[in-house]
Amino acid sequence: MKRLAAPRKWPIQRKVAIWITKQTAGAHSVEESMSAVTVLRDLVGACDTAREAKKIIGNREMFVNGKAVKNPKAPVGFMDIVTVPKMNLGYRMLLTDKGKLTLVPVDESETSFAICKILDKTIVKGGKVQLNLSGGRNIVLDKNDYKCGDSVKITLDGQKIEAHYPMAAGNTVLVTNGSHAGAVKTIKEVQIIKGTGRNVILFNDGTETVTDNCFVIGDAKSAIKLPEASE
Repeated sequence: MKRLAAPRKWPIQRKVAIWITKQTAGAHSVEESMSAVTVLRDLVGACDTAREAKKIIGNREMFVNGKAVKNPKAPVGFMDIVTVPKMNLGYRMLLTDKGKLTLVPVDESETSFAICKILDKTIVKGGKVQLNLSGGRNIVLDKNDYKCGDSVKITLDGQKIEAHYPMAAGNTVLVTNGSHAGAVKTIKEVQIIKGTGRNVILFNDGTETVTDNCFVIGDAKSAIKLPEASE
């Protein structure tokens, strides 16, 4: 796609060239992800050109969520873990306080898990409950213990749930869309709207937004390392 037409969340220079690699269809939307080759070159800075990035990917040296990337155009999106073991690099894709995608350096302990938002639930064979999570993941459980909008901390190896962060007062959220995109806030109250309207979240600082714009990232404090504030 043309750089000038790229999503506003992409942290790229718009006028240094005409084109930029668009990602293929996948677990993330175009707005909330970038192609693997662009991430490796422009965000990680592991190489200078797309040709070099494609060579690194072709050698299976770039991993996303613990799996080697095979397609240079594969989408790398919000909350994904990006690692380049040969260079001892590990990152989590998040948003800056300006609402732009960014890679946050993380240590080895953080590269083993992901936090996913529960987007939907379905009943599958045997009466079990399937959680449909952000990032294209699904988990089948025996009991219906979680609500849509909540977040779960899962291991990348085996997809085991380690923690549960409900969309409830006192918990920490990262705003993903809207005028407050990229802000980290604490929930004061969740207002249930009757009818077809979307539920609203009130924050401790007096602001508010709809629940669709919020991603719970911890209880009293964030369970993940966050980007440093912009000057």
